[in-house]
Amino acid sequence: MPPTDRSTQTRKSQPRFLGVFFLLLLLLPDPAAATDFESWLRDLRREAGEKGISEKTLDQALTGIAPIPRVLELDRKQPEFSRTLWGYLDLTITEKRIQQGRDLLVVHEHLLAETEKKYGIQPRFLVAFWGLETNFGSNLGGYPVISALATLAHDPRRSAFFRQELLHALTILDQGHISATDMMGSWAGAMGQVQFMPSTFVRFAVDGDNDGRRDIWGSLPDAFSSAANFLSSSGWEAGKSWGREVRLPEGFDLNLIDMKISNTLSQWRALGVRETDGYPLPLSREKASLLLPAGFDGPAFLVFKNYRMILNWNRSHLYAIAVGHLADRLTGGEPLVAPRPENDRPLHRNDVIQIQQLLAARGLQPGPADGIAGSMTKEAIREFQRTSRLPVDGYPSAGLLERLQSAH
Repeated sequence: MPPTDRSTQTRKSQPRFLGVFFLLLLLLPDPAAATDFESWLRDLRREAGEKGISEKTLDQALTGIAPIPRVLELDRKQPEFSRTLWGYLDLTITEKRIQQGRDLLVVHEHLLAETEKKYGIQPRFLVAFWGLETNFGSNLGGYPVISALATLAHDPRRSAFFRQELLHALTILDQGHISATDMMGSWAGAMGQVQFMPSTFVRFAVDGDNDGRRDIWGSLPDAFSSAANFLSSSGWEAGKSWGREVRLPEGFDLNLIDMKISNTLSQWRALGVRETDGYPLPLSREKASLLLPAGFDGPAFLVFKNYRMILNWNRSHLYAIAVGHLADRLTGGEPLVAPRPENDRPLHRNDVIQIQQLLAARGLQPGPADGIAGSMTKEAIREFQRTSRLPVDGYPSAGLLERLQSAH
């Protein structure tokens, strides 16, 4: 074995050493950033004190906290694809969850009945929200709420919103509803069995077990009463359902698929809309809107006022349908009747960008090619569908992308 040239060995090791050195520098806290956060925290503490939050609470909640890099990572992360209705239901409405929800309806029958008597919210809906939000309390979130909110409030992207949420969270601590160490939640600060943001807690949380605290983490009476109070205050109609799957006639005017259009069931019946088994809709003055959450190839729903109340909880139509459908399944309802399309794959962001580019190449106006199917993109899709003699639903799908590619 030849002797080692020590000078050559030293020169070869320097790049590796320098690389490790600079990597360590990147991993070390940035002193300037830390100073900036400390300065920001002092200003927040002053504002909280002016709002009447005690020094003791501020000491307990804010001493030693620091930004959580993972929270910023999750806040920045854009989803790579949009989940389809079927994919979302596969994730949220499993046979295991249905059976567990049915069992819990029995276990908590008395408590849920008392809550319904006071607030008018049917037990099946409260259990459905509970199931979707935290899997019936098994996943309350693993982030310290104060640190997570401080991270997002210090970050400039949505600082004003999260600063107010943080001040509300400090108010909750100051009122003694929970300790700072026990105040755990999601990375964005949603808390408890029903995942309330602090501002929602301040407005709607209820002491359901009359122990002097509003504990949506450990007390089901508090959690159910709080959720019911929120829905009731939003305008929930007691005893009414959320919606129903229906069948549309051939040649139905898809321009009527609009949440802004509200007709009575009798009017929808006259337009040929039927139950999924083909029977006519009931003659009723109850108003509903038509919804095609998966486009023309998916199920159609007539949705009532309570569906809009679910949207007040979460603005996602997929979420609202999942809550309603799970509530139905908990009390013996059947799976959806509409068949799942063969090509039911989620669109990746690049797929949507390509749809937008192909629409623009045809002289349509889909807006910027940003991978987000907003109102301009959906209107451009409708125009393409009209000129191509396709069902005009404005829905971006894998099938639409294939059609655009073949027509290019």
